[in-house]
Amino acid sequence: MTRSPVTTPPPGADQPSAHLDPPPPGSALGAHYSRCFGCGTDHPTGLHLAAVTPDGATVEAEFTVGEAHQGAPMLAHGGVLAAAMDEVIGMSIWLFQRPYVTARLETDYVLPVPVGTTLHLRAWCNGIAGRKAYLEAEGRIGAPDGPVAVRAAALFVQVGMEHFARHGDAAAIAAEHHEFEVNP
Repeated sequence: MTRSPVTTPPPGADQPSAHLDPPPPGSALGAHYSRCFGCGTDHPTGLHLAAVTPDGATVEAEFTVGEAHQGAPMLAHGGVLAAAMDEVIGMSIWLFQRPYVTARLETDYVLPVPVGTTLHLRAWCNGIAGRKAYLEAEGRIGAPDGPVAVRAAALFVQVGMEHFARHGDAAAIAAEHHEFEVNP
C-alpha cells in the first residue's frame, strides 16, 4: 500500500509502547459502545466485530459479510469494508487506553469480497507523534494467512472524552464508560 504523507509517521515519531496495564494476550477487547455500527452488540445491522489482542500490540477480528453489507449483487459494499477497517484500526488504538478519533482513512481494495466471506482483520500502530497516531490494517479472505482483499492506513488524533460528550450523548457515554474510561 502506498501511503500518503498524511498517514505516514514523520521522522522521529515514537514507536508505540504498550500501556502499563495492557490486556493479556488473547484478551477480548469488547465493544466501545453497544450501539456502535462496527463493534456494538446491540446494533441490528452492524458489523459486530469482536476483537482480540494476540500480543498487546496488534488487534485481530473477524467479519463475515452478510446480505445487509452488499453493494453490487452478492459483493461487499466498499464503504462497509472501509468501516470494518476503520473499526479494527480504532480498536488497535484502544491498546493505549486513550480516546482517539479517525482523522483520515485510506483504503485500498485489492480483491472483491463476496457475501458470505469471512474477512480476517489485523491492525497495528506504526508510530505516534504528539496527539497523532499512524496505523495500518489488512483484511484477508478466509484465513489469517489468506489472500489480502483490503488494506488501510489511517491517521487518528487523540482527544479528551469531553469531545464525545460535547458532540454526542454524554449520558450514554457515562452509562457505558464509568467516569469516561476507555476500554474499562
